[in-house]
Amino acid sequence: MRHRVAGRKLGRPTDHRMALYRNLATELLRHERIRTTGPKAKEVRRLAEEMITKAKSGTLHARRQVLAELYDPGVVDKLFATLGPRFQERAGGYTRIIKIGPRKGDGAELVQLELVI
Repeated sequence: MRHRVAGRKLGRPTDHRMALYRNLATELLRHERIRTTGPKAKEVRRLAEEMITKAKSGTLHARRQVLAELYDPGVVDKLFATLGPRFQERAGGYTRIIKIGPRKGDGAELVQLELVI
């Protein structure tokens, strides 16, 4: 039974899946918009919004927690210097998902995951 079990497996082992989420979250915060499939976007949105919420506090502890999750220290600097203050007055909902259409090769639903301005 899957009662109260959250998250998608995406057909990958746990370590591969977690690395995928970290990669996508790092790129989303770097470029402020990425194009990926719907299920991946819905999962990475959770991680990215958690990182932005931690960046809003601006504490050293929060910075170290975010550094443990994201791959690029430059992205962490951007997160704490630019994105955290930008979303300071916003109480969540930092991302939006826009459907693009099916991918040509396999018909997977493509979406654009972007930060709201």
